[in-house]
Amino acid sequence: MILTGHARLAGVIGWPVGHSRSPRLHGYWLDKYRLDGAYLPLPVQPGRFEQVLRALPHMGFAGANVTVPHKEAALALADHVEPVARRIGAVNTLVVRPDGSLEGHNTDAFGFLENLRQGHPGFSAAAGPAVVLGAGGAARAVIAALQEDGAPAVRLLNRTAERAWQVAAELGGPIEVVPWEQRAEALAGAALLVNTTTLGMEGQPPLLLDLQQLPVDAVVSDIVYVPLETELLGAARRRGNPAVDGLGMLLHQARPGFAAWFGVMPEVTDELRNFVRGP
Repeated sequence: MILTGHARLAGVIGWPVGHSRSPRLHGYWLDKYRLDGAYLPLPVQPGRFEQVLRALPHMGFAGANVTVPHKEAALALADHVEPVARRIGAVNTLVVRPDGSLEGHNTDAFGFLENLRQGHPGFSAAAGPAVVLGAGGAARAVIAALQEDGAPAVRLLNRTAERAWQVAAELGGPIEVVPWEQRAEALAGAALLVNTTTLGMEGQPPLLLDLQQLPVDAVVSDIVYVPLETELLGAARRRGNPAVDGLGMLLHQARPGFAAWFGVMPEVTDELRNFVRGP
């Protein structure tokens, strides 16, 4: 890291924020590209979020990432918001414009698609129906990305059906809500299966899913990255399905923000993956 009086500043705003891997990730890129800048963890309680947001331009910040619990508040407070962020209903990246106003983005959709394309070159959502498990913020980003990439249909399943119906109504498009109990049957003829739930994450219950009806050429993606190789991905690989882990989504979603703040579009490499996974 190179720091002078002209250093570009960015950071991640959250509460808590100590667990975030973003400072490690952006710090790696700052070192790799020998840039004059710094990326800081910014722990901000919900009651102070607007105050801190308005102060960013006055403190010389080029922008910031936003993580829980502030993403919806960032959407409401940003002066300009890109259409995909409005569709997803959350902002995770803020860019300070030359006039000091705040531009809100959601880069999760970009990160999801870029990760799939890196993990399975030639991937296109237009190849066939997608099955998405979960109806939280990550699912909204995944569905928006798939729709933008030409998915002919999305089969959405969630343990609480009401949330799935809400997502389908708000995002629109060809989304079919399928009961959670029919998740195995929903895999028939699918070209993509995505788990956006916490099931299978370290410390969480397993994801119980029979893959028998999933075509062997369908891509399987799990946005969980702790553990990196979830039971779902392991089962997919054993039957011959292409499998893409969730760490790459975390890395790729960070690229547009870094480019906007520091002027370089960074690369996601195996070395970076190993570094971010480290202690």
